[in-house]
Amino acid sequence: MKPRLPEFMGIGPPRTGTTWLHNVLEGHVDLPYGVKETLYFTTFYDRGFDWYARHFRYATGARKVAEVCPYFFDTVTLDRIKAIMPTCKFIVTLRDPVDRLYSMYKALRYSAEARRGGFEHTLSVWPSMAKGNRYASHLQGWWDHFGRENVLVTMYDEMRSEPQRYIDRVTEFAGIDRIDLAARPQIGDDVNAFKRAPKNRRLARKAWKFKYWLKGRQAYGAVNLLERTGVWDFCAGRGELYPPLTLEEDTRLRARYLPEVEALEELLRIDLSAWKTPRAGRSRQPSAESGSRRLALG
Repeated sequence: MKPRLPEFMGIGPPRTGTTWLHNVLEGHVDLPYGVKETLYFTTFYDRGFDWYARHFRYATGARKVAEVCPYFFDTVTLDRIKAIMPTCKFIVTLRDPVDRLYSMYKALRYSAEARRGGFEHTLSVWPSMAKGNRYASHLQGWWDHFGRENVLVTMYDEMRSEPQRYIDRVTEFAGIDRIDLAARPQIGDDVNAFKRAPKNRRLARKAWKFKYWLKGRQAYGAVNLLERTGVWDFCAGRGELYPPLTLEEDTRLRARYLPEVEALEELLRIDLSAWKTPRAGRSRQPSAESGSRRLALG
């Protein structure tokens, strides 16, 4: 029997609420068994097609098949996905590039890929972190490969402030039944909001490598058990709290990414003025976090 593969994918970028989206879709579509991100088209591509198809072995055809995995910036995935899923649809969620970059910094510290040091230092030794904010050129690549009509562009701010409206757009695009978030209040909990750096970088790095060793063998039960018992957080957290960006850092980064933001404005024909103004210089407005559905997504 021909294996069932994703009919639509949430492709990120990273640090744009992909875990939240996965949790919302769970139970309404057939997702990879036992894991959120297979990382097949990047990290585990050498494992072969059967390794990937096995993740969907329990899909019966009664529901659509989907995956949420942040492939947006990985250009190598375009041809790989096209070769086996040419009619797949994609959901892209774009986030203020400075906010996303700082969230990426925290994620790199959590995994211990980045060594001790402040944000600016990490940015200088991990230039690929910054290159990832080229939203317009990457989006154009997905359009060129799969057609503009098959790529839904959403905004992270809408996910935070109006999650029901956001998910309504997703379900309509994907062709699945509407998901009522009011019936699932637990979905509003914090997801992957890294607050502390690792207390012991060597321990954190060993834990991260072990986690990926388990994932490569599809030992997701062990991965999830260690997650539930707090082992991963014990290894990768408990250190100092991450400070907020300084106004000077924020201002420099917004000037740096201004051409990229303007290119995206031109491509999508939308106003992204809020992405051009440093946080401290913005008008005070009611925060999405002060509402009844708080979404702290990293």
